[in-house]
Amino acid sequence: MNLFEHTHEIQIRKEAPLADRMRPRTIEEFVGQSHILAPGRLLRRAIQADQLSSLIFYGPPGTGKTTLARIIANTTQAEFISINAVLSGITEIRNCIETAKKARAEQQQRAVLFIDEVHRFNKAQQDALLPHVENGTIILIGATTENPYFEVNKALVSRSRIFQLQSLNSDEVEDIILQALSDPERGFGEKKIVIEDRARQHLANVAGGDARTALNALELAVLTSEANSEDILKITLEIAEESIQQRAVLYDKDGDAHFDTISAFIKSMRGSDPDAALFWMAKMIEAGEDPRFIFRRMLIFASEDVGMADPHALAVVTSASQAFDYVGMPEGRYHLAQSCLYLSTAPKSNSVFAFFDAISVVRKEKSDEVPDMLKDGNRDGKAFGHGEGYLYPHAFRDHWVAQQYLPDVLQGRIFYQPSNQGYEATIKDNVARHREAQLAAFLSQSAVEQSENSNYWEARTIGSSGELLNEIRDILLKWSKLSRNIMALVLNAADGLLLGEFLRQIPEENLYALVYSSEEKQTLSTMFKNPSSGIKPKIVQDSSGNPKAFEIPDLGFERIVGRNILQNHQNKTAFLETLKPWILPDGFFVIVETVPALGQRLSELIPEGNMEPKFLNNLKSAEEEIYNDSENTRCNWTPKTLRNELESADWDIIRWQVKEFFTPTLIRTSQIEQWFAVQPENSQSNYWKLLSSHFTADQLNNLLEIFLSEVAGNIVKWRSVCLFMKFCKKTTNGS
Repeated sequence: MNLFEHTHEIQIRKEAPLADRMRPRTIEEFVGQSHILAPGRLLRRAIQADQLSSLIFYGPPGTGKTTLARIIANTTQAEFISINAVLSGITEIRNCIETAKKARAEQQQRAVLFIDEVHRFNKAQQDALLPHVENGTIILIGATTENPYFEVNKALVSRSRIFQLQSLNSDEVEDIILQALSDPERGFGEKKIVIEDRARQHLANVAGGDARTALNALELAVLTSEANSEDILKITLEIAEESIQQRAVLYDKDGDAHFDTISAFIKSMRGSDPDAALFWMAKMIEAGEDPRFIFRRMLIFASEDVGMADPHALAVVTSASQAFDYVGMPEGRYHLAQSCLYLSTAPKSNSVFAFFDAISVVRKEKSDEVPDMLKDGNRDGKAFGHGEGYLYPHAFRDHWVAQQYLPDVLQGRIFYQPSNQGYEATIKDNVARHREAQLAAFLSQSAVEQSENSNYWEARTIGSSGELLNEIRDILLKWSKLSRNIMALVLNAADGLLLGEFLRQIPEENLYALVYSSEEKQTLSTMFKNPSSGIKPKIVQDSSGNPKAFEIPDLGFERIVGRNILQNHQNKTAFLETLKPWILPDGFFVIVETVPALGQRLSELIPEGNMEPKFLNNLKSAEEEIYNDSENTRCNWTPKTLRNELESADWDIIRWQVKEFFTPTLIRTSQIEQWFAVQPENSQSNYWKLLSSHFTADQLNNLLEIFLSEVAGNIVKWRSVCLFMKFCKKTTNGS
């Protein structure tokens, strides 16, 4: 390269877009993708050691696929060759292969070939690469936004390691924005730029996990804004909104986004979640999906999933489809929304599957191969875990099960509010109960997974399935004997499970709720912002769980109800004593507590005969010791010991029931890995750590392998034991 070429290249770099200039040059500068690039992870180790095998990076735009390839180019000692599949063909591939052969023959160097948009190559072009990847002439690194299991030659995929990149979260995009503002060489570090927190957050949120989009918007904001008299350029929220006016909807009618979104739409309707169904349908319409395609899927759904439970469903969707053809867009969106809401809130039955029983009989009577039209045409996404954990609602009681349909950031968001008129009046309470149980299950699971102070193996026994929560709610409601004028207090009310039902039973200003944190209070306040009765519960936050936070003189309750309010108290009767002043003379407590000491043992999940009997017996003995640890507040009690303590503390037991529940529960690979994760010395003990005093490391590794091979991915009947208690002060006659 001569002096003029060098100067020209420097000029091109300076004039390149900010997103290109700010590409990380080393793995240390890279932001995000910690699941594959955190210290100690395989890909990071391979890059740092320059020991790469063929790779395919798969993920949405702006997540760092090309950047990772450039980092590899900067760190590898191999000959690095780069082409773009959009601009290249067989000729370019051959030239690359020749370059690789020359590097190996003359310089004893390996060659790395990076192909951007590798899915754009046709089958013949991909086949041309195969023998040279096979014999090691080149190490292939491909980048694609499409699922490589569907869009890339299967032979190439089998010889490559797939790394799936995820959309960046808002915090990571904000970090990238701040880097660009502070970097004097490649970014705007030489300028005096002040960006408002709200402006930075807006850019990060609307970018939708795409760092390139955020940096392009930031560059536009900087270049189109003027500095003030002090030479300070201030980026306000208004400027940020102008610079990135609308979130780009990631949607390809022929790719993964199309199939994934319509799948989410169907599963949301099947799960009786009108809010999620409206959200996914709105995404498809905004992205330009053909409304007739959506109608076709809803027509199928009306018979497949609603069927005879509501025979009118098919007529409603058919009429709406015909009305849409007559009216067209944009008014036709009303017919789409009406069909979606009708199907989402309709009772569910899969009795029409009797037709497939008939097909089964026909198959047995004929020797011909099953026609293609009857074969499973679903796209298999198991390699990425897509669909893992989805619970089929028809397998559960009432053809419904609580599970997550909306994205995390929209949990608790309500789009559809049924009115009190006609058909909607008949579904209103049912929709509300589904929402409350669904949110309760989600919050319970999230609290376990996110808490640094919880042991996952142990906290899982608390029970968070929607089916179990529904049964618990029904029993507590029956025992509470509510009426509209009763003064009631719901303890540990954060998940909304009991509060919503009590609000429907007590439509007066007599309902109070206690939560532990301000975040929980905010969640409940949002959830019950517009109750149908117009009456809002009085919600107070107190970290001790004591009603003193209400600060209302002479406040007393006829019912104090709660779920798992004693779990974290070492002295459970002492905590109940603090609640005594708040119960009126004719009032009583109704409380349910999960009993981990009597609940599910992980050893019981292992199928019979898959473990040597002596080892299994040792495991069961170790678990009994773990689940009866006197130092563990969750496990150091039984219904019998608690009853004795209550009676000794001058409580009258009105009703007492220990009930066993079996709920279908999917055991995920990630859960097992968390049970057996090696923890830092100062962390709470997990299952692995507690068992380590009973077994050798080799035995524990063997146990982990048994769980992964025999338990992971199974839906088991998880046993939970609950203690239902109804009691009052000694001086009060029970009822």
